[in-house]
Amino acid sequence: MRDVTEGVCQPRFYRVRAAFGENFAARDEIGAAVAVTAAGEPVVDLWGGWRDQAKTRPWTRDAIVNVWSVGKAVTAVCLLRLVDRGLVELDSPVARYWPEFAQGGKDTIPVRMLLNHQAGLPAIAKPLPPGINLTSWQTMTAELASQEPWWAPGTGFGYHTNTFGFLVGEIVRRVDGRSLGTFLREEIAEPFGIDFLIGFGPREDARVAEWLAYRAQPGEESQRPWLERDPATLSGMDLGRVLAYRNPPGHPEGAVNSRIWRQAEFPSTNGHSNARAIARLFGTLANGGELDGERLLEATTIEQAYAIESDGEDLVLGRPNRFGLGFQLTIPGVRPLGPGAHTFGHYGNGGILGFADPDAAVGFGYVCNRSGRSWRDPRNIALIDAVYASL
Repeated sequence: MRDVTEGVCQPRFYRVRAAFGENFAARDEIGAAVAVTAAGEPVVDLWGGWRDQAKTRPWTRDAIVNVWSVGKAVTAVCLLRLVDRGLVELDSPVARYWPEFAQGGKDTIPVRMLLNHQAGLPAIAKPLPPGINLTSWQTMTAELASQEPWWAPGTGFGYHTNTFGFLVGEIVRRVDGRSLGTFLREEIAEPFGIDFLIGFGPREDARVAEWLAYRAQPGEESQRPWLERDPATLSGMDLGRVLAYRNPPGHPEGAVNSRIWRQAEFPSTNGHSNARAIARLFGTLANGGELDGERLLEATTIEQAYAIESDGEDLVLGRPNRFGLGFQLTIPGVRPLGPGAHTFGHYGNGGILGFADPDAAVGFGYVCNRSGRSWRDPRNIALIDAVYASL
């Protein structure tokens, strides 16, 4: 087998290199990268394995992969930049910036509730054409504007799995005029050197790793058992939980790894990046929001963003969850992000993860192309344990 620990790793973080190698040797890793910053400096930047199932294309330094819901945190950062500029107020009604949103009794829902998943809009009830989420931003935002909440906003929270990016991204578009993907590129990716793409052209395809879907082991319990139920027999939130994942149906030519998927701006779900960029982003947030003399976010905004907003049983996922303003927060003893009390970030489908620990001044990024368990994957657990054992 080729060396799976390409890259650089400071000597005191040798445990991270060892855990990364062990992921390939014992945890069925195919291709992956891990990066860590400490006190704003890169201390780990490793990659290895293969970008495809057939193991013909090595993982390279600049490889990117679909990072799924890590895009929610990045989308939140885009909106919070507008908050910093005084262009958006968290406690103002969404309808102030997006007038059509006032339909369906949503006229008083504040921006804050889109970020903390309390708005009650995880799904659209009206049947949608297959793949419309990849081909028509206008359709998705218009349907969300007319959708009635699935619960009384503010009385509970539920993961806005595939709608978060449209909801938050539409405020960015209405206030700034640029699409979310363009705003990200021009405001964050290019000026801060953070290689994160939401919607991109074919010239980037050569460096994209193939996403390999999760394959459950025989007898393994489903991660989302409610998706096995017939929507025709359901109502209320039982129906909403299914539609959050099933409406719209998939595009006939737009599965993950397709050109249609990659070119779309689907911020909740189809962002592409690598571990280095994710660690750089979260490392900046862990160190007060400044990078190379430029400010990504104000320190006070970051502190607000990782304060607990939503905590308890998630109405969509049916398990414990905790959110700040667009970020998932550590849940000690349940879903910890290391030992830090104020750690915040976001998981992506299949084990991908980025987080910031402001107490330890650590930024962490891990990406892979073999999907694992989204709840707690042994690969990212091993890497996080190794990071904190090295500090």
